[in-house]
Amino acid sequence: MATWNSRGLRGSALEEYINRTNEKYLENGLALIQKIPTPITPIQIDKQTHHITLAYFDQKSTVDYIGVVQGIPVCFDAKECRTDTFPLQNIHKHQVVFMENFEKQGGIAFFLIYYPSREEFYYLRFEKLKEFWQRMQTGGRKSFRYEELEQEFLFRSAGGLLAPYLNGIQKDLTLRD
Repeated sequence: MATWNSRGLRGSALEEYINRTNEKYLENGLALIQKIPTPITPIQIDKQTHHITLAYFDQKSTVDYIGVVQGIPVCFDAKECRTDTFPLQNIHKHQVVFMENFEKQGGIAFFLIYYPSREEFYYLRFEKLKEFWQRMQTGGRKSFRYEELEQEFLFRSAGGLLAPYLNGIQKDLTLRD
């Protein structure tokens, strides 16, 4: 049983960027993407603030977001990277298995990685993740570096969208054709 201790609001800015972007996509009829809550069972609650301070996960979470973009099923997980090296331990095997099965069903799976020091987002295609994952599985690096990223999948906030990932999906679809 995994336990959870609050580490402040780590990643909450990224989540807010994505949630606001998802609202804009919905308003414009472009996509319907929803945040998937991770089911937890509280163990300890601060009586003054009524905040959960200790809990355990009821089950393994798969991805952070799931939905549909113009008829295409989409799922993704959001991660933040404060250095130029992203440890693959931040991605779990059950997530990789879920995403692989999702893609086998005709969906698009990806990771959205935010580099706050660069104010950049990276759309990590599932196909590219599999390359990094396979390298790790065969005894290679257990991380990937910023320099290894596909430059055409790096982007910044633009056009009133805080995390405009639809362009990444469009490029991803182009590579699949």
